[in-house]
Amino acid sequence: MTQIGHDIADFALDIPGREGARIRLSWASATDIGLRRSINEDSSIAQAPIFAVADGMGGHSSGDLASDAVVSRLADVAVSHFLTPDQITEALVNATADIEKVTDTSMLGVGTTVTGAALALRGIDPCFALFNVGDSRTYLFEDGRLTQVTIDHSVVQEMVDAGILSAADAESHPDSNVITRAIGFGATPQPDFWMVPIRTGQRVLICSDGLTKEVGAEDLTGMLAAGASSLDTANSLVDAALKAGGRDNVTVVIVDVLEAPDDREFDEDIEDTAPRRN
Repeated sequence: MTQIGHDIADFALDIPGREGARIRLSWASATDIGLRRSINEDSSIAQAPIFAVADGMGGHSSGDLASDAVVSRLADVAVSHFLTPDQITEALVNATADIEKVTDTSMLGVGTTVTGAALALRGIDPCFALFNVGDSRTYLFEDGRLTQVTIDHSVVQEMVDAGILSAADAESHPDSNVITRAIGFGATPQPDFWMVPIRTGQRVLICSDGLTKEVGAEDLTGMLAAGASSLDTANSLVDAALKAGGRDNVTVVIVDVLEAPDDREFDEDIEDTAPRRN
């Protein structure tokens, strides 16, 4: 597994074109191999302006190489304080090419999920560009409410969307690990994006499914609402996944908004800028 970046307790960034306006963030990451795996195939990046988790697939060390390719390419495009969806997509395209180079033709394929948040601008308003490919997830916790922003690219999610399966039964379904989009496997990346205005008090939770398959939304909400630091919260979430069974690698990134301009320039709190389905 690869971890890029360092935990930061207080990071300040001026907003271009807005004199005296800034955002302040705190962030931290945590990971564990879990109780049943021999290799940690998750990777993460937590350094402004990009925060992401990738959950590799492919067996042995190949999944690790795939997830490493994604976070490394995301680090490559993080050359300015704010990114665009096009830059993130470019990184995922380059990662796909990297993954093809490490794919053994005898394998069924090598790939990875990826989800995360990038600092972005809509005009002169700061926002998070949340993105997703696969079934790792990004959540927004604000005003005591937890919202799963990303939508899983999975067989069971399509069944839920079609009304065939209830959301409550999705996690225990035998096809819960079958995803319909990934980075790698010779496919063109198809990330979804959501633009979320940055506001004081927000917490962003980015995680692999090693967390969400063990810890339910109610418990996630309680731990995010406890008011602990980003580092303590990240560690607590990983510990909770292990106590619940730890069947998979678990990786968590927490981003806290300590300060942001007090305005609401967006017409909607969350703007979905890409289709979720082909």
